[in-house]
Amino acid sequence: MLRHLAIHNYALIENIEIDVSDGLTIITGETGAGKSILLGAISLLIGSRADTGMLHNKSTKCIVEAQFFIKAYALTGFFEKYNLDYFDLCTIRREINPAGVSRAFINDTPVNLTQLKELGNYLIDIHSQHQNISLNESEFQLSLLDVFAQHKQKLTEYKEKFLHYKKLKQQLLALEEQDAQAKKDLDYFQFQFNELEEANLKSSDSKALELESETLTHAESIKKNLSASSFLLNYSENNALAALVEVKNLLSANAKHNLTIAEIAQRVNSSYIELKDIVNELESLEQNIVFNPKRLEEIESKLNLIYRLQQKHRVSTLDELLDLQEELSGKIAGIGKLDEQLDATRKELIILEKQLSVLALELSKKRKSSSLNMEKQILSLLSDVGMPNASLSIQLSESTEFTQSGKDKIQFLFSANKGGELKELSKVASGGELSRLLLSLKSLLAQSASLPTIVFDEIDTGVSGDVANKVGQIMERMANQMQVISITHLPQIAGKGNEHWLVYKEELKKKTHTHIKKLTPDERIHEIAQMLSSKSPTRAAISNARDLLNS
Repeated sequence: MLRHLAIHNYALIENIEIDVSDGLTIITGETGAGKSILLGAISLLIGSRADTGMLHNKSTKCIVEAQFFIKAYALTGFFEKYNLDYFDLCTIRREINPAGVSRAFINDTPVNLTQLKELGNYLIDIHSQHQNISLNESEFQLSLLDVFAQHKQKLTEYKEKFLHYKKLKQQLLALEEQDAQAKKDLDYFQFQFNELEEANLKSSDSKALELESETLTHAESIKKNLSASSFLLNYSENNALAALVEVKNLLSANAKHNLTIAEIAQRVNSSYIELKDIVNELESLEQNIVFNPKRLEEIESKLNLIYRLQQKHRVSTLDELLDLQEELSGKIAGIGKLDEQLDATRKELIILEKQLSVLALELSKKRKSSSLNMEKQILSLLSDVGMPNASLSIQLSESTEFTQSGKDKIQFLFSANKGGELKELSKVASGGELSRLLLSLKSLLAQSASLPTIVFDEIDTGVSGDVANKVGQIMERMANQMQVISITHLPQIAGKGNEHWLVYKEELKKKTHTHIKKLTPDERIHEIAQMLSSKSPTRAAISNARDLLNS
């Protein structure tokens, strides 16, 4: 439950701090004093949106911090889930800097707003007049019934599977669209692949074929020149090989007399051997080159095919064509795997739908069995707050589709008057009736949910007199089980509090500031007396105020 609240630089609040006790805490103040500002600051701690318009002083940051005592509420799982430090006294802080950047912390560890909201749902329920409107919404009505039915674990299991189910359906839709497009592309991909595969391309083909084409095209000239070269080196009258033999013999005769001559003789001998090898290679090459028109035609045809394919696919090398062939092969194989994925996803969806159907049926049965008891208890509470003739019927019907809460559709049918026709809440319930109905629901749910703190923001709107007193009695009973904070304008309710805080405005240096202070017993009497009469309460009002505090 909330133990300490500190607000710095928020709206009209420059700096305030309050310690909150167990039981029922009352907050009062004139209209416009800043009670809703206080509530807005608390809302920041449980994930509401922030902006720079909240800053009291635009040049410094806003800080809202609260401490909650959470030992009795089994929340260690949340802290383990997000790897956060756990302390029985949990500190939550929200900061908004002048640039509009918001930061949130749990026990001094930065967290995102999703995590902050999740923890906030376990710690505090802020009930405002907006929730009176929410009561008309079927989703809100179903959530109230679910709390009363006490099947949170089963509902969580269903919601987790439903979330997976939604993602899987989206995945299936994407796969089906992908598959439809792939089927359109398959013939085209297959045709391109077959054309490249039939070309029987190899990485070395292009260069090797071009070289072979050059040789065959100039075969006659090459053979003639090779033969002439061989003749000059070995067979002509003054051939090079004979000359080298003669030089080698002349040098060898004097090699033993001079080391340099010996080295030159050796080099000449090496040249002779190299030149002899060249002659042999020229003769072999000349013999092997044969003009083959048929082979040349084959080569030209293959090269033309390669050039045409390169131009068609807008690539400049044979390797790029081979890369394209491999890519097309992968696409064709991928289309085949897509069918497997579709089949596997559809099978998984069928299994998941069966599981969801079982869980939805279990939830529906528990809701139906709980709704009758809930109706009785709400009607009993409505009688306590001055609506003894009210009628309420919780109608459940089955949806054709799975929703995030099951397959149930819900409708609260209501009549405030004896014998009145049951109709939708939005058509028959006034603001005051909605307030009392929701208070009855909250009171009932407080027994089912282990929520530490609830804040009521003028839930007493539209009620007065003895009804207001009964509303206060319900809050008193709720405060025996949880911490209740009530922002009220009714003296009958203010008199029920264990402690009483006053919100007020003050003008300093041409600026308006909101303050809050805890009232002493005498100050409480004066404040409630003012609520009963005016700023200058009469003796009768003061006496009445004492009676309310002692009742």
